[in-house]
Amino acid sequence: MLFNGHAECMGSATTTEVDRIDKTAIRDAATIIVLRDAATQPSVLMGQRGALAAFMPGKFVFPGGAVDTNDHEVPATPLTPLDQQRLASESSLSPSALASAAIRELWEETGQILGASADWPNPPKGWRGFAATGHVPNATALAFFFRAVTPTGRPRRFDARFFLASATDLQTDPDDFSDAEDELSHLQWVPLTDARKFDLPFITQVVLAELASHIKRGGPPASVPFFRNNDEAHLVSRLDGRNPI
Repeated sequence: MLFNGHAECMGSATTTEVDRIDKTAIRDAATIIVLRDAATQPSVLMGQRGALAAFMPGKFVFPGGAVDTNDHEVPATPLTPLDQQRLASESSLSPSALASAAIRELWEETGQILGASADWPNPPKGWRGFAATGHVPNATALAFFFRAVTPTGRPRRFDARFFLASATDLQTDPDDFSDAEDELSHLQWVPLTDARKFDLPFITQVVLAELASHIKRGGPPASVPFFRNNDEAHLVSRLDGRNPI
């Protein structure tokens, strides 16, 4: 789960290692916006965080989470050259690892597979269930869409890369969440026209507004907005306190 701060996000880290982690340090993360019925009634896949979560309790969010060490060892299909270039900007992290992390979190939190059919004989820890479905991650189906750093003063901080994918590229029934883990509840496809009815983090509202504009424009994302750790306050001021969506 993006921003969840749970030990699951730390992959193979031991309890002692997790205890030593500075939870206020910025960690690399990836999240995924899966878009359905873009031409008719656009909707996105979201779920609700637990009421007792340390960060953003009760909020509806996209699937996502911190990048795991083993995400660097994944034989994903390639991103586009443009997305590789954009992801490498102001980042030392492998673009492929970021894309793989987004696909892994989608699988873990929703049971949905964004993959390409292929044998994967020796998957690393955290990827064995995905590999058992007969797929490797399909990063080709992703588009780098948005980037945001959690503002200072929050209990968890992340440098989150948001990827956009189409529900038509899922290898699973988009309405079947039976293989999902329990990190998100009330998994559902949220129509963009109804999004303001949900309890959303502010940055999620901004991303959805950007998505609505993108759908109207069509084509690949012309650019990738990057909101740094003080951008939220600046954006609130620029919007005069209005809800972005």
